[in-house]
Amino acid sequence: MTDHEMLIVGGGNAGISLVAKLLRDGQQDVGLVESESVHRYRPLLNYVGAGQASMASLERPTDKVVPDGCTWIQERVVAVDPDGPSVLTAEGRFGCSTLVLCPGLEEHWDATPGLADAYAAGWAGSTFVVETAPLVWPALRALSTGRVLFTVPPEPAPCGATALKPLFMACDHWRRTGVLQDLDVRLVLPRQTPLGVPQADDELERTLASYGVQVMREAEVTALADRRVTVATSSGEQAIDDVAFAHVVPHYRAPRWIAESGLAGATAAGLVDVDPLTLRHRRHPAIWALGDVADLATRPSGGALRKQVVVLAHNLTTDDEKFFQHYDGYTVMPITVARHRLMLVEVDRDGHQVPSVPFPDLVRPRRATWAVDRYALPITYFRRILRGKV
Repeated sequence: MTDHEMLIVGGGNAGISLVAKLLRDGQQDVGLVESESVHRYRPLLNYVGAGQASMASLERPTDKVVPDGCTWIQERVVAVDPDGPSVLTAEGRFGCSTLVLCPGLEEHWDATPGLADAYAAGWAGSTFVVETAPLVWPALRALSTGRVLFTVPPEPAPCGATALKPLFMACDHWRRTGVLQDLDVRLVLPRQTPLGVPQADDELERTLASYGVQVMREAEVTALADRRVTVATSSGEQAIDDVAFAHVVPHYRAPRWIAESGLAGATAAGLVDVDPLTLRHRRHPAIWALGDVADLATRPSGGALRKQVVVLAHNLTTDDEKFFQHYDGYTVMPITVARHRLMLVEVDRDGHQVPSVPFPDLVRPRRATWAVDRYALPITYFRRILRGKV
Protein backbone atom coordinates (compact mmCIF):
# COMPACT_ATOMS: atom_id res chain seq x y z
CA MET A 1 0.00 0.00 0.00
CA THR A 2 1.27 3.46 -0.98
CA ASP A 3 0.61 6.25 1.53
CA HIS A 4 0.15 9.99 1.04
CA GLU A 5 -0.54 12.76 3.50
CA MET A 6 -3.47 13.94 1.37
CA LEU A 7 -5.22 11.99 -1.36
CA ILE A 8 -7.64 13.65 -3.79
CA VAL A 9 -10.02 11.46 -5.81
CA GLY A 10 -11.10 13.13 -9.06
CA GLY A 11 -9.12 15.16 -11.57
CA GLY A 12 -11.80 17.52 -12.84
CA ASN A 13 -12.12 21.20 -12.00
CA ALA A 14 -12.58 20.49 -8.28
CA GLY A 15 -9.68 18.08 -7.88
CA ILE A 16 -7.07 19.89 -9.96
CA SER A 17 -7.96 23.30 -8.49
CA LEU A 18 -7.77 21.98 -4.94
CA VAL A 19 -4.44 20.21 -5.51
CA ALA A 20 -2.96 23.35 -7.03
CA LYS A 21 -4.20 25.48 -4.15
CA LEU A 22 -2.85 23.08 -1.53
CA LEU A 23 0.57 22.94 -3.18
CA ARG A 24 0.73 26.73 -3.47
CA ASP A 25 -0.13 26.93 0.23
CA GLY A 26 2.84 24.71 1.09
CA GLN A 27 1.37 21.22 1.33
CA GLN A 28 4.11 18.70 0.49
CA ASP A 29 2.61 15.24 -0.08
CA VAL A 30 -0.50 15.26 -2.28
CA GLY A 31 -1.71 12.39 -4.45
CA LEU A 32 -4.36 12.65 -7.17
CA VAL A 33 -6.37 9.64 -8.33
CA GLU A 34 -7.78 10.19 -11.84
CA SER A 35 -8.09 7.56 -14.56
CA GLU A 36 -8.93 9.83 -17.50
CA SER A 37 -6.11 10.90 -19.82
CA VAL A 38 -8.09 13.91 -21.14
CA HIS A 39 -9.18 16.88 -19.02
CA ARG A 40 -12.14 18.97 -20.21
CA TYR A 41 -13.48 22.44 -19.47
CA ARG A 42 -17.08 21.24 -19.48
CA PRO A 43 -18.91 24.61 -19.67
CA LEU A 44 -17.76 24.94 -23.29
CA LEU A 45 -19.69 21.79 -24.26
CA ASN A 46 -22.84 23.91 -24.51
CA TYR A 47 -21.08 26.15 -27.02
CA VAL A 48 -19.96 23.09 -28.97
CA GLY A 49 -23.67 22.26 -29.18
CA ALA A 50 -24.34 25.69 -30.67
CA GLY A 51 -21.53 25.67 -33.23
CA GLN A 52 -19.52 28.25 -31.27
CA ALA A 53 -16.67 26.05 -30.00
CA SER A 54 -14.79 22.90 -30.93
CA MET A 55 -13.94 19.94 -28.74
CA ALA A 56 -10.27 20.77 -29.18
CA SER A 57 -10.83 24.16 -27.52
CA LEU A 58 -11.98 22.58 -24.25
CA GLU A 59 -9.71 19.54 -24.01
CA ARG A 60 -6.18 19.23 -22.65
CA PRO A 61 -4.06 16.15 -21.85
CA THR A 62 -4.45 15.42 -18.15
CA ASP A 63 -0.69 15.30 -17.67
CA LYS A 64 -0.53 18.93 -18.82
CA VAL A 65 -2.94 20.16 -16.13
CA VAL A 66 -1.85 18.07 -13.15
CA PRO A 67 0.18 20.50 -10.99
CA ASP A 68 3.91 19.97 -10.58
CA GLY A 69 4.66 18.41 -7.21
CA CYS A 70 1.57 16.20 -7.21
CA THR A 71 1.68 12.41 -7.59
CA TRP A 72 -0.78 11.44 -10.33
CA ILE A 73 -2.25 7.98 -9.84
CA GLN A 74 -3.85 7.15 -13.19
CA GLU A 75 -6.22 4.49 -11.97
CA ARG A 76 -9.95 3.95 -11.46
CA VAL A 77 -11.39 3.90 -7.94
CA VAL A 78 -13.50 0.86 -7.08
CA ALA A 79 -13.93 1.30 -3.31
CA VAL A 80 -12.99 3.38 -0.29
CA ASP A 81 -12.19 2.17 3.22
CA PRO A 82 -13.39 5.08 5.36
CA ASP A 83 -11.68 3.77 8.50
CA GLY A 84 -8.20 3.85 6.93
CA PRO A 85 -8.84 5.96 5.15
CA SER A 86 -7.66 4.32 1.97
CA VAL A 87 -8.67 4.04 -1.66
CA LEU A 88 -8.85 0.77 -3.56
CA THR A 89 -8.25 0.92 -7.31
CA ALA A 90 -8.12 -1.80 -9.93
CA GLU A 91 -4.35 -2.00 -9.39
CA GLY A 92 -3.82 -1.53 -5.67
CA ARG A 93 -4.60 0.24 -2.42
CA PHE A 94 -3.53 3.77 -1.50
CA GLY A 95 -3.65 5.01 2.07
CA CYS A 96 -3.66 8.56 3.37
CA SER A 97 -4.14 10.72 6.42
CA THR A 98 -6.75 12.91 4.71
CA LEU A 99 -9.04 11.87 1.86
CA VAL A 100 -10.95 14.29 -0.38
CA LEU A 101 -13.64 13.01 -2.74
CA CYS A 102 -14.53 14.98 -5.87
CA PRO A 103 -15.02 12.43 -8.68
CA GLY A 104 -18.05 14.25 -10.10
CA LEU A 105 -21.35 12.67 -11.08
CA GLU A 106 -22.04 9.93 -13.63
CA GLU A 107 -24.92 9.49 -16.04
CA HIS A 108 -27.74 7.35 -14.66
CA TRP A 109 -28.96 5.86 -17.95
CA ASP A 110 -31.27 3.31 -16.34
CA ALA A 111 -33.36 6.12 -14.82
CA THR A 112 -34.79 6.90 -18.29
CA PRO A 113 -35.68 3.75 -20.25
CA GLY A 114 -34.78 4.02 -23.92
CA LEU A 115 -32.56 7.07 -23.53
CA ALA A 116 -29.29 5.26 -24.26
CA ASP A 117 -30.86 3.61 -27.32
CA ALA A 118 -32.16 6.96 -28.59
CA TYR A 119 -28.67 8.43 -28.20
CA ALA A 120 -27.21 5.50 -30.13
CA ALA A 121 -29.83 5.90 -32.88
CA GLY A 122 -28.91 9.58 -33.27
CA TRP A 123 -32.30 11.19 -32.75
CA ALA A 124 -31.46 12.14 -29.16
CA GLY A 125 -28.36 13.54 -27.54
CA SER A 126 -27.18 16.38 -25.36
CA THR A 127 -24.34 18.78 -24.77
CA PHE A 128 -23.90 17.28 -21.29
CA VAL A 129 -22.59 13.97 -22.67
CA VAL A 130 -19.12 14.28 -24.17
CA GLU A 131 -19.69 11.71 -26.92
CA THR A 132 -22.83 13.40 -28.28
CA ALA A 133 -21.99 17.08 -27.74
CA PRO A 134 -20.34 17.42 -31.20
CA LEU A 135 -23.41 15.85 -32.82
CA VAL A 136 -25.97 18.26 -31.35
CA TRP A 137 -25.26 21.30 -33.50
CA PRO A 138 -25.30 19.48 -36.87
CA ALA A 139 -28.62 17.89 -35.89
CA LEU A 140 -30.22 21.15 -34.74
CA ARG A 141 -28.82 23.25 -37.59
CA ALA A 142 -30.26 20.85 -40.18
CA LEU A 143 -33.84 21.21 -38.91
CA SER A 144 -36.31 23.40 -40.76
CA THR A 145 -39.56 21.67 -39.77
CA GLY A 146 -40.66 19.16 -37.17
CA ARG A 147 -40.85 18.74 -33.42
CA VAL A 148 -37.88 19.38 -31.13
CA LEU A 149 -37.76 18.70 -27.41
CA PHE A 150 -35.33 19.99 -24.78
CA THR A 151 -35.06 19.16 -21.09
CA VAL A 152 -33.59 20.67 -17.94
CA PRO A 153 -32.39 17.77 -15.76
CA PRO A 154 -33.55 17.35 -12.16
CA GLU A 155 -30.98 17.94 -9.46
CA PRO A 156 -28.34 16.85 -8.84
CA ALA A 157 -26.81 17.63 -12.21
CA PRO A 158 -23.56 19.30 -13.30
CA CYS A 159 -24.76 22.92 -13.67
CA GLY A 160 -28.15 21.64 -14.81
CA ALA A 161 -29.66 25.07 -15.48
CA THR A 162 -27.25 25.55 -18.39
CA ALA A 163 -29.28 22.98 -20.34
CA LEU A 164 -31.25 26.07 -21.36
CA LYS A 165 -28.25 27.30 -23.32
CA PRO A 166 -28.57 24.99 -26.36
CA LEU A 167 -32.33 25.61 -26.43
CA PHE A 168 -32.03 29.38 -26.66
CA MET A 169 -29.04 29.43 -28.99
CA ALA A 170 -30.82 27.01 -31.35
CA CYS A 171 -34.03 29.09 -31.26
CA ASP A 172 -32.06 32.22 -32.06
CA HIS A 173 -30.45 30.44 -35.03
CA TRP A 174 -33.81 29.17 -36.29
CA ARG A 175 -35.33 32.64 -36.02
CA ARG A 176 -32.45 34.25 -37.88
CA THR A 177 -32.73 31.67 -40.67
CA GLY A 178 -36.50 32.08 -40.90
CA VAL A 179 -37.60 28.57 -39.87
CA LEU A 180 -38.55 29.02 -36.21
CA GLN A 181 -42.25 29.39 -37.02
CA ASP A 182 -42.19 26.00 -38.76
CA LEU A 183 -40.75 24.17 -35.76
CA ASP A 184 -42.63 22.84 -32.75
CA VAL A 185 -40.19 23.52 -29.90
CA ARG A 186 -40.93 22.16 -26.44
CA LEU A 187 -39.18 22.38 -23.08
CA VAL A 188 -39.57 19.96 -20.17
CA LEU A 189 -38.89 21.62 -16.81
CA PRO A 190 -38.56 19.69 -13.53
CA ARG A 191 -40.06 22.59 -11.58
CA GLN A 192 -42.69 25.27 -12.08
CA THR A 193 -40.23 27.96 -13.20
CA PRO A 194 -36.88 27.76 -15.01
CA LEU A 195 -34.62 28.65 -12.08
CA GLY A 196 -36.70 29.50 -9.03
CA VAL A 197 -35.14 32.98 -8.93
CA PRO A 198 -37.90 35.57 -9.57
CA GLN A 199 -35.93 38.23 -11.45
CA ALA A 200 -34.19 35.67 -13.64
CA ASP A 201 -37.39 33.69 -14.21
CA ASP A 202 -39.19 36.82 -15.44
CA GLU A 203 -36.48 37.34 -18.06
CA LEU A 204 -36.45 33.68 -19.07
CA GLU A 205 -40.24 33.46 -19.33
CA ARG A 206 -40.24 36.46 -21.69
CA THR A 207 -37.53 34.78 -23.75
CA LEU A 208 -39.41 31.48 -23.94
CA ALA A 209 -42.56 33.30 -25.04
CA SER A 210 -40.68 35.30 -27.67
CA TYR A 211 -39.42 32.07 -29.26
CA GLY A 212 -42.81 30.39 -29.02
CA VAL A 213 -41.51 27.53 -26.87
CA GLN A 214 -44.19 25.30 -25.33
CA VAL A 215 -43.21 24.65 -21.71
CA MET A 216 -44.18 21.53 -19.77
CA ARG A 217 -43.76 22.39 -16.08
CA GLU A 218 -43.12 20.11 -13.12
CA ALA A 219 -42.48 17.42 -15.69
CA GLU A 220 -39.91 14.74 -16.43
CA VAL A 221 -39.06 12.55 -19.41
CA THR A 222 -39.72 8.95 -18.37
CA ALA A 223 -39.10 6.98 -21.58
CA LEU A 224 -38.01 7.23 -25.22
CA ALA A 225 -38.76 4.83 -28.09
CA ASP A 226 -39.14 5.13 -31.87
CA ARG A 227 -39.04 8.94 -31.86
CA ARG A 228 -41.66 9.02 -29.12
CA VAL A 229 -40.89 10.79 -25.85
CA THR A 230 -43.04 10.04 -22.82
CA VAL A 231 -43.30 12.86 -20.29
CA ALA A 232 -44.73 12.54 -16.78
CA THR A 233 -46.54 15.63 -15.51
CA SER A 234 -48.64 16.43 -12.47
CA SER A 235 -51.75 15.57 -14.50
CA GLY A 236 -50.47 12.27 -15.89
CA GLU A 237 -48.27 10.94 -18.68
CA GLN A 238 -48.18 12.49 -22.12
CA ALA A 239 -46.66 10.94 -25.25
CA ILE A 240 -44.98 13.25 -27.75
CA ASP A 241 -44.70 11.56 -31.14
CA ASP A 242 -42.65 12.21 -34.27
CA VAL A 243 -39.79 13.95 -32.46
CA ALA A 244 -37.17 15.09 -34.95
CA PHE A 245 -34.56 15.61 -32.23
CA ALA A 246 -34.63 15.31 -28.45
CA HIS A 247 -32.03 17.15 -26.38
CA VAL A 248 -32.67 15.04 -23.28
CA VAL A 249 -30.10 15.38 -20.51
CA PRO A 250 -29.63 12.15 -18.51
CA HIS A 251 -30.28 11.91 -14.80
CA TYR A 252 -27.14 11.91 -12.68
CA ARG A 253 -25.91 10.13 -9.58
CA ALA A 254 -22.73 9.70 -7.58
CA PRO A 255 -20.43 6.78 -8.49
CA ARG A 256 -21.78 3.58 -6.95
CA TRP A 257 -18.66 2.98 -4.86
CA ILE A 258 -19.54 5.98 -2.67
CA ALA A 259 -22.72 4.36 -1.36
CA GLU A 260 -21.11 0.91 -1.32
CA SER A 261 -18.33 2.33 0.88
CA GLY A 262 -20.86 3.73 3.36
CA LEU A 263 -20.11 7.37 2.55
CA ALA A 264 -23.46 8.45 1.11
CA GLY A 265 -26.27 10.20 2.94
CA ALA A 266 -30.00 9.89 2.44
CA THR A 267 -30.16 11.36 -1.07
CA ALA A 268 -31.42 9.08 -3.82
CA ALA A 269 -28.42 10.05 -5.93
CA GLY A 270 -25.98 8.74 -3.32
CA LEU A 271 -24.14 12.02 -2.69
CA VAL A 272 -21.33 12.14 -0.13
CA ASP A 273 -22.74 12.96 3.31
CA VAL A 274 -20.80 16.07 4.35
CA ASP A 275 -21.44 19.10 6.50
CA PRO A 276 -22.47 21.62 3.82
CA LEU A 277 -20.69 24.42 5.68
CA THR A 278 -17.28 22.86 6.38
CA LEU A 279 -17.34 20.14 3.63
CA ARG A 280 -16.22 17.51 6.16
CA HIS A 281 -17.87 14.09 6.24
CA ARG A 282 -20.43 13.86 9.02
CA ARG A 283 -19.24 10.46 10.30
CA HIS A 284 -15.63 10.17 9.13
CA PRO A 285 -13.56 13.24 10.10
CA ALA A 286 -10.60 12.30 7.86
CA ILE A 287 -12.82 12.40 4.76
CA TRP A 288 -13.99 15.51 2.94
CA ALA A 289 -15.79 16.22 -0.33
CA LEU A 290 -16.56 19.06 -2.71
CA GLY A 291 -18.10 19.61 -6.10
CA ASP A 292 -21.01 17.86 -7.78
CA VAL A 293 -20.68 14.67 -5.73
CA ALA A 294 -20.97 16.39 -2.32
CA ASP A 295 -24.34 16.91 -0.66
CA LEU A 296 -23.99 20.67 -0.19
CA ALA A 297 -27.67 21.68 -0.55
CA THR A 298 -26.92 23.93 -3.52
CA ARG A 299 -26.79 23.61 -7.30
CA PRO A 300 -23.41 22.46 -8.61
CA SER A 301 -21.45 24.86 -10.81
CA GLY A 302 -17.91 25.86 -11.66
CA GLY A 303 -18.39 29.16 -9.87
CA ALA A 304 -19.45 27.26 -6.76
CA LEU A 305 -16.22 25.25 -6.93
CA ARG A 306 -14.07 28.35 -6.76
CA LYS A 307 -15.66 29.21 -3.41
CA GLN A 308 -15.51 25.62 -2.15
CA VAL A 309 -11.82 25.20 -2.97
CA VAL A 310 -10.89 28.24 -0.89
CA VAL A 311 -12.92 27.03 2.10
CA LEU A 312 -11.74 23.44 1.90
CA ALA A 313 -8.06 24.25 1.38
CA HIS A 314 -8.19 26.34 4.55
CA ASN A 315 -10.07 23.74 6.59
CA LEU A 316 -7.79 20.89 5.52
CA THR A 317 -4.79 22.68 7.01
CA THR A 318 -6.49 24.00 10.17
CA ASP A 319 -6.27 21.86 13.30
CA ASP A 320 -8.90 23.67 15.39
CA GLU A 321 -12.51 23.43 14.19
CA LYS A 322 -13.19 26.80 15.80
CA PHE A 323 -11.22 28.39 12.96
CA PHE A 324 -12.90 26.51 10.11
CA GLN A 325 -14.26 28.62 7.26
CA HIS A 326 -17.83 28.07 6.04
CA TYR A 327 -19.17 27.71 2.51
CA ASP A 328 -22.37 29.72 2.09
CA GLY A 329 -23.70 27.70 -0.83
CA TYR A 330 -22.85 30.30 -3.47
CA THR A 331 -23.45 29.09 -7.00
CA VAL A 332 -23.83 30.67 -10.41
CA MET A 333 -25.99 29.90 -13.44
CA PRO A 334 -24.86 31.43 -16.77
CA ILE A 335 -27.70 31.24 -19.31
CA THR A 336 -27.49 32.37 -22.93
CA VAL A 337 -30.82 33.79 -24.11
CA ALA A 338 -29.60 34.32 -27.67
CA ARG A 339 -26.56 33.54 -29.79
CA HIS A 340 -24.46 36.34 -28.27
CA ARG A 341 -26.33 37.42 -25.13
CA LEU A 342 -26.03 35.89 -21.67
CA MET A 343 -27.45 36.40 -18.18
CA LEU A 344 -25.52 35.54 -15.02
CA VAL A 345 -27.56 34.42 -12.02
CA GLU A 346 -25.71 34.18 -8.68
CA VAL A 347 -27.48 32.81 -5.61
CA ASP A 348 -26.67 31.42 -2.17
CA ARG A 349 -27.86 28.18 -0.62
CA ASP A 350 -31.27 29.71 0.18
CA GLY A 351 -31.82 30.93 -3.38
CA HIS A 352 -31.22 34.59 -2.54
CA GLN A 353 -29.36 36.59 -5.14
CA VAL A 354 -25.77 37.38 -4.18
CA PRO A 355 -24.27 39.33 -7.10
CA SER A 356 -20.49 39.40 -7.15
CA VAL A 357 -20.51 43.02 -8.31
CA PRO A 358 -23.08 45.72 -7.41
CA PHE A 359 -23.17 47.15 -10.93
CA PRO A 360 -24.13 46.39 -13.65
CA ASP A 361 -27.08 44.06 -13.14
CA LEU A 362 -25.65 40.79 -14.47
CA VAL A 363 -29.08 39.12 -14.59
CA ARG A 364 -29.90 41.41 -17.50
CA PRO A 365 -28.67 39.62 -20.65
CA ARG A 366 -25.65 41.30 -22.21
CA ARG A 367 -23.26 40.67 -25.06
CA ALA A 368 -20.31 41.50 -22.82
CA THR A 369 -21.33 38.82 -20.31
CA TRP A 370 -21.57 36.29 -23.12
CA ALA A 371 -18.06 37.20 -24.29
CA VAL A 372 -16.70 36.69 -20.77
CA ASP A 373 -18.41 33.29 -20.49
CA ARG A 374 -17.37 32.13 -23.95
CA TYR A 375 -13.83 33.51 -24.21
CA ALA A 376 -12.46 35.01 -20.98
CA LEU A 377 -13.45 32.26 -18.52
CA PRO A 378 -11.88 29.37 -20.50
CA ILE A 379 -8.58 31.25 -20.57
CA THR A 380 -8.86 32.02 -16.86
CA TYR A 381 -9.69 28.39 -16.18
CA PHE A 382 -6.63 26.89 -17.80
CA ARG A 383 -4.17 29.63 -16.89
CA ARG A 384 -5.26 30.51 -13.35
CA ILE A 385 -8.00 28.35 -11.80
CA LEU A 386 -6.26 25.04 -12.50
CA ARG A 387 -3.04 26.54 -11.15
CA GLY A 388 -4.57 27.51 -7.82
CA LYS A 389 -4.35 31.23 -8.51
CA VAL A 390 -8.07 32.05 -8.16
